[in-house]
Amino acid sequence: MNKKNRFPLILVVLVLFFQSLIGITAQAADEFTVKADAGFAIDADSGKVFFNQNGDTPKGIASITKTITAYLVLDAIKQQKITWEQEVPISAYAEKLSTVPDLSNVTLVQGQKYTVRDLFEALIVQSANACAVALAELIAGNEHTFVDQMREQLIKWDIKDATIINSSGLSNVFLEDQIYPGTQKNDENLMSARDVAIVAQHLIKDFPEVLEVSKIKEKKFAPNTTHPDEMKNWNVMLFDGPNYKAGVDGLKTGTTDLAGACFVGTIQKDGRRVITVILKATDQEKDENARYVETSKLMDYCLNNWSQQDIMVAGQAPSDQKELAVTDGKQKTVPLAMESTVRLWIRKDMDPKNLTFKTTLNHSLLDNAAISAPVYKSEKIGHVTVSLTQDTLGYVQANEGASTELITTKAVEKASTSELIWRKVVHSANSIWKVTAQTANSIWQVIVQTADSVWQKTTQLFN
Repeated sequence: MNKKNRFPLILVVLVLFFQSLIGITAQAADEFTVKADAGFAIDADSGKVFFNQNGDTPKGIASITKTITAYLVLDAIKQQKITWEQEVPISAYAEKLSTVPDLSNVTLVQGQKYTVRDLFEALIVQSANACAVALAELIAGNEHTFVDQMREQLIKWDIKDATIINSSGLSNVFLEDQIYPGTQKNDENLMSARDVAIVAQHLIKDFPEVLEVSKIKEKKFAPNTTHPDEMKNWNVMLFDGPNYKAGVDGLKTGTTDLAGACFVGTIQKDGRRVITVILKATDQEKDENARYVETSKLMDYCLNNWSQQDIMVAGQAPSDQKELAVTDGKQKTVPLAMESTVRLWIRKDMDPKNLTFKTTLNHSLLDNAAISAPVYKSEKIGHVTVSLTQDTLGYVQANEGASTELITTKAVEKASTSELIWRKVVHSANSIWKVTAQTANSIWQVIVQTADSVWQKTTQLFN
């Protein structure tokens, strides 16, 4: 083959190669999965959902439960109901639970001095189950009342499909006569991956100091007591080794026979924070770190495939509400437009020009879906939620999303008194004409029907 013929062939090969790369990127973004019963990921700030694999079905969450417990502890501190340095009494129940073999714990002994800070750090770092009970008893008097508070908090976050029966995430099997009334011996806490992400989002947003605890690698628990313990974080992504990941600073592991290996993780990188959820990693039997492997893959997927872009919609009319009726105005309608640019999360394979608009009018300003004149230019009369048509993932909660104000683009003066009178005259005349026409039509129908009946009877007589 001569050189002249070789160049076009090389060019074709290169074009096909780059096209295949583009296709692979799009396919990977669209078809990405994790090896787990459920996976979920969101942007911590906006609540944008990046990934949802069976994320709306309640499943076992094990010690991820402790993120709810942690929230209530931090909230009690914020409300000055308890303090970090307050001493926590240890009940016989908490002491006994702290020594149950095979459970994640630090040893608690009645009569020894433990502060709220001591138990909170053990709760997050060591996933100490008895510490969850002791903190619950401190705040609510007993664990069952604390569980009621946990449930109430979830309802405030619009989480209605969760099953919460204890503060630690343990199976009732280990709680003996302390199980929540009405529950069964093998019951456990259940939440969907979406619910877990919502809890983590609120925990991190409302109490970012929790990350200072969740990133602790190792620490001695209660060094001045008779039973100090060495704590080591279960989150191996914090430690040097094959599962280490820069930017990871939390959040909570969970493991039971029902729940399997679970992890709600969070990473901060390039000015953004992502929250990921893995429930029941399916490769756990082959790899004890499977939950972290899948978390790492999910974090990379979110960081590499999703980015924010400014979408220039300012001055454009939303397709579902281009104008609004005006009562008593010189013009009968006023044109509308979106006020400002919106910032959307866009996956690599999605078209940023293919948009969907959902307009919500401020009905307190309207009467019978119309605004009364005079109408001023740039008057705010509602808002428009903007989303990518291809993006079916949405936001983790209904009240989240990218939106802009809906404004009027022109002023509409009130019509003069004479013009309003003339409109009423015309309207009345039209109404009278309409009624007259309807009446005349009804009379004509009666005449026609009567004539037809007479004709039929006459025909019958002569036949």
